Amino acid sequence: MKVLVVGANGQIGSQLVEKLHSGQKHEVRAMVRKEEQAEKFRGDGVETVLADLEGSVEDIAAAAKGCDAVVFTAGSGPNTGMDKTILVDLDGAVKTVEAAEKAGVSRYIQVSAIQANNRENWSEKIRPYFAAKHYADRELIRSSLNYTIIRPGGLLNEPGTGKVKAAENLERASIPREDVASVIAAALDEEKTYKKSFDLVSGDLSPEEALREL
Repeated sequence: MKVLVVGANGQIGSQLVEKLHSGQKHEVRAMVRKEEQAEKFRGDGVETVLADLEGSVEDIAAAAKGCDAVVFTAGSGPNTGMDKTILVDLDGAVKTVEAAEKAGVSRYIQVSAIQANNRENWSEKIRPYFAAKHYADRELIRSSLNYTIIRPGGLLNEPGTGKVKAAENLERASIPREDVASVIAAALDEEKTYKKSFDLVSGDLSPEEALREL
């Protein structure tokens, strides 16, 4: 399948693009918002499209046209204000869901945050971030899309272990971003992940094994 990676310039998104581009199973299209970012991907031979999550649904739908799946890995980042959390993590995600429907793309994977579905377990320091993820996830579930919501724990920049744990409710723990990207790639056509959401942390199973046990 051809996969649009939204947030391709981010830390998870860039690793996912690399995995999909170097693999034999799927094609990938990177969505970024700056020309210099696009040039980097094009230089690596990756199909790239420019679109901004603060732009229109129509622009995002045009970016997704011809794709079979959309993966939302975008995030406002820790160094922006709460306005960007609302505009990117919430409204940007919801617009991407609407865009996927408009473009006729049925498969959709969203990267959320561990326990975003349980208000009582939100971190007090970043409650607005968890609220944004919570309601973005809720709108995805209400959509017509064949969704998977992956809620990773604390994200690490260290190399992946290749071993994860995936379940509906997990205690807060961490996971390398590389392993999150591996789970996304494995989830694309894994039927056990269809119409499901789950927490994700480091564990003792391969991504494929962990997803088959959902």
